[in-house]
Amino acid sequence: MDEAFWALGRGTGVVALVLFTLSVLLGILTRSGRPLFTLPRFSITLIHRNVSLLATAFIVIHMLSLLADSYAQLTLVDLVFPFLGAYRPFWLGLGTLAVDLLLAVVVTSLLRRYVGQRVFRVVHWSTYLMWPIALAHSLGTGTDAGEGWFLALAVACTAAVLAAVVWRITAGFVEYRGERRAERFVGELSALAAHSGQSIGSPPSTRPASSTDSTVRFTAAGSVTEVDRRFTAAADPGTAAGQGSARPTIPLDAHRSPHHLSSPVGRRP
Repeated sequence: MDEAFWALGRGTGVVALVLFTLSVLLGILTRSGRPLFTLPRFSITLIHRNVSLLATAFIVIHMLSLLADSYAQLTLVDLVFPFLGAYRPFWLGLGTLAVDLLLAVVVTSLLRRYVGQRVFRVVHWSTYLMWPIALAHSLGTGTDAGEGWFLALAVACTAAVLAAVVWRITAGFVEYRGERRAERFVGELSALAAHSGQSIGSPPSTRPASSTDSTVRFTAAGSVTEVDRRFTAAADPGTAAGQGSARPTIPLDAHRSPHHLSSPVGRRP
């Protein structure tokens, strides 16, 4: 029976390490707000939460199976207080420390509404410390730590997490959705200004004279609320010779304009 508990503890430990690696990667991707392949952003958040819960469940099974194994020589105290175990106390204590950090993250996640966003984020940052501690625990006290397949798995997990962390601290990582919305709004505003022939921030007096001057106002939903167009007729042929003058500006009659462009006030039936 002890062999079964020992095998169960080893297997769940390896699976928990892979799941925690995936959780860290999804957590960084969630903070960026970017989609993953065809999955939208809210799906990435949901997958991150489910993977984290699944990793926590495997950690619980890992601890209980080793607690039932007489060879591991674990006690309930060893599962809470680090560096007190009889078998490889330092490496075992790293695992206990990682579990304590995991417990803090889970509690603050469940009480996020009450502890506040700032406390939640500060505690959640401990996952960047929890993952290398858990990796060191698996390499120091794991039975399969000397196997080639486990070393290859540890190298792959380390490379993936390091690449994600480097991307996280670069300038190209945009964390807040508001910044991305602001950038998108500026781009759309520039395109709208280019389409209407007006540059952003330039006063009306600095715009070049044109035979057609158009001012269009939009609502937040994109519908047209007011249109003001002034057409200036071309000068007479004799104007250049000083024998004539330009025709006066003729405003557009709102009642003769299309009904979807004119103001509803005063519209003729």
